[in-house]
Amino acid sequence: MPVKFEVNGKPVEVEVEPRLTLADCLRHHLGLTGTHVGCEHGVCGACTVLVDGAAVRSCLMLAVQAEDAKVVTVEGLSLEQGLTPLQTSFRKHHALQCGFCTPGMITTAHALLSEEPGCDADRVREVLSGNLCRCTGYISIVEAVLDARAAYQRDGKRP
Repeated sequence: MPVKFEVNGKPVEVEVEPRLTLADCLRHHLGLTGTHVGCEHGVCGACTVLVDGAAVRSCLMLAVQAEDAKVVTVEGLSLEQGLTPLQTSFRKHHALQCGFCTPGMITTAHALLSEEPGCDADRVREVLSGNLCRCTGYISIVEAVLDARAAYQRDGKRP
């Protein structure tokens, strides 16, 4: 089936099997390998992308369901001139180790900070509780997200 949607600000049209997940479409058809596939059951959060602004598990969404949607992957959250304030904060706080969960963590944190730039630590922990990390123990991740809040509070837009 043909499916048309926007990925990271660019229109795409791909021919996919109706049962193909959005995660596999992004990775294998569009070469956007920043979206990681872990559990394939929506539990780990590694495949989180933004679909029309909402954080979505791309392993649970079919590519055909993205018709006419705006999809943003972790690659779309990057800046050409360097790291975003959220990425800088993850680096500053050593909020990653192996890096497998990091794209989903950053995408989820970006969605949270875009909607609730004044969120507190409890809210950060609640929202990120759906993203599993086996390396960091989460403390540094929560600290990184809290530290990045100021960048989202300045103008209400993606830094």
